[in-house]
Amino acid sequence: MKHYAYLYIFLLVFLCFPLTGCQSKNAVPYQTTNIAMGTTISMSLYGDGELSSTGDAVLDTLREIENSLISWRVADSEIAQANASAGSVDGFELSDTTAAYLETVLEVAKNSDGALDITLGRLSRLWDIGGSNPQVPEASEILELLADIGYEKVTLSSNTLLLPSNMSLDLGAVGKGIGCDEIYDLLRANSSVNAATVSVGGSIITYGSKPDGSNWNVAITDPRYDNSYLGILSLSGTNYISTSGDYEKYIMEDDMRYHHILDPLTGYPAQNGLISVTIVCDNGLLSDALSTACFVAGYEKSLELLKIYDADAIFVDENYNVYVTDGITDAFTLSNDVYTLQ
Repeated sequence: MKHYAYLYIFLLVFLCFPLTGCQSKNAVPYQTTNIAMGTTISMSLYGDGELSSTGDAVLDTLREIENSLISWRVADSEIAQANASAGSVDGFELSDTTAAYLETVLEVAKNSDGALDITLGRLSRLWDIGGSNPQVPEASEILELLADIGYEKVTLSSNTLLLPSNMSLDLGAVGKGIGCDEIYDLLRANSSVNAATVSVGGSIITYGSKPDGSNWNVAITDPRYDNSYLGILSLSGTNYISTSGDYEKYIMEDDMRYHHILDPLTGYPAQNGLISVTIVCDNGLLSDALSTACFVAGYEKSLELLKIYDADAIFVDENYNVYVTDGITDAFTLSNDVYTLQ
């Protein structure tokens, strides 16, 4: 049986949701929902003037990032062109922005011992979980593609990217976090926006302070109960929140769940007992990258990685245990009593 489940972190910042705990005293937000980067974009903007134009600019920014930078499907994007250059002795010249993003991604890959690896492009397409033809590949097919995988085989010198033959990059694990970083830059340059929340699929940015002084309340999706949430994060100011889980995109075959988060060491979906990881930190790309890296690495190995980046996390395991790191213990409230807070 094929089953597809897509991740939504609920933003409880709208006036119609009682969990916000209050109504805005100084402003009514402009709210809109649309589609970009292959996912649902929900935003709530506080400020003065015509905020709908800012909302349009957010969507335009995300679409531009996808088409010009991160999509391997768009032939003119930088990543698609870099993939096409694989095996070239001259490599591909990246823009300053893309080079900076890739430098950070490769650093996280190294610090996570390869738990995050953007060289999985061909393997991800073989599995095609979340695509039109998902499958459980033959072991021989996986083994063949593993030979061309490995972040350490990528060379980035200044802006020149060198990829070995048959390597294909896929920025799916960090793309929505990059989108949140670009949204921050846009909002910061727009004096009419005082505060905002924008949800880009599984990644969220809370920007500035709410006009009434209350916290942003972000509900984390329940990884096992549809249309429900695990708990509430109450955060002030600007934050980036990203979640990775085995319930986002998956297929069921012979009573086995095959999800889209692949382990670069085995070529199969990561299996270490975790079913969901949520990261909270001060950078969008890092929040997205770390959510994948920690999901693949497992709970124990992730703790040191989180310290490197001064990030916090919520881990949920297959036995319904929830582990929250010290920095956000007081900010998180468990909502579903099926789970046990450790």
